[in-house]
Amino acid sequence: MSASPSPLRMLDLSGAEALWLLEGDSLGRLLYVLRGKPVIRPGRHVFEYGRLVVRTPAPTLAMPETVTYCVDEIQEATGIGWTVTVAGPAEVIRDRDEVAHCRRTLAGWVHGPHDAVLRIHPKTVTGFRLAHPEV
Repeated sequence: MSASPSPLRMLDLSGAEALWLLEGDSLGRLLYVLRGKPVIRPGRHVFEYGRLVVRTPAPTLAMPETVTYCVDEIQEATGIGWTVTVAGPAEVIRDRDEVAHCRRTLAGWVHGPHDAVLRIHPKTVTGFRLAHPEV
């Protein structure tokens, strides 16, 4: 008979630690509401100058003023890991040179009208670790 896995604890992250984890990763999910329904899109990101720049396959015309972006890294076998959520106002980056730079540095999934580059101004940054309880 196999032993059941030990329960995990959720430990809150400080804002600084959450941003450090966010900076160390490059994939996440953009979440927003469109016509009353939740929309989730994959994203590639970079955190620079206190702003989160995200490239995502989403129509720019439908982008709301406020969005949420989630990044996590959880080991499938153990369930240990972390998750970080950033929420705040977003703006579509329209400057041609800046968009070209972002498209060179952040790989995308599609090209055309559903290839959005956004700048999120974080108002809230939260996160937690999933870890084994101390023995």
